[in-house]
Amino acid sequence: MVCLYQISALILGFILVTEVIEAKKKDERECEVCIGAIKTFKKHTPEDIITNAEKSEKAFRKFCKKLPKGGKENRFCYFVGGTEDAATGILGNLIKPLAFHMPAEKICQKLKVMDGQICELRYDVKPDFTKLKKMRVGELKKILSNWGEDNACKGCAEKSDFVKKVRELLPKHDPEEWKLLQAAEEKSDL
Repeated sequence: MVCLYQISALILGFILVTEVIEAKKKDERECEVCIGAIKTFKKHTPEDIITNAEKSEKAFRKFCKKLPKGGKENRFCYFVGGTEDAATGILGNLIKPLAFHMPAEKICQKLKVMDGQICELRYDVKPDFTKLKKMRVGELKKILSNWGEDNACKGCAEKSDFVKKVRELLPKHDPEEWKLLQAAEEKSDL
């Protein structure tokens, strides 16, 4: 009877450890935009400004103004109150810990408690152009859209048309990826 309890406890412990490992794998990209934006701000801002909360807040607002509209970092700035049109004002909760040299990861976790959307922001994953034929039409359309080529494939009816158009425009928009794609195709031909 005691042996049965020990085995059950071992199995339960194994299951719990497996769940924790899986949870950590899922969280690898959590808060990546928040962490990236804070690290970029710290990198480009002098130490004397970061340690002064008032100057740091002004510098962060200026940093946010320079970011491209519609970008992930700009959206982050909106969530924390760094843009003029922001509805919230939790910027102080970012600036004060920053002044005390708290790591960006910790700051983002604190901000997440105030607004969960902050850590839901993710950078777009760069597509693997060697697998164009395996992509869905929606993914191919998104690639064209990100390139500003929404109208480039108006007459496309089949998936093969979208693949052809992406391949055609790839050298123009991402020459390095085009070279990698050509090299991968040459290897597979050998």
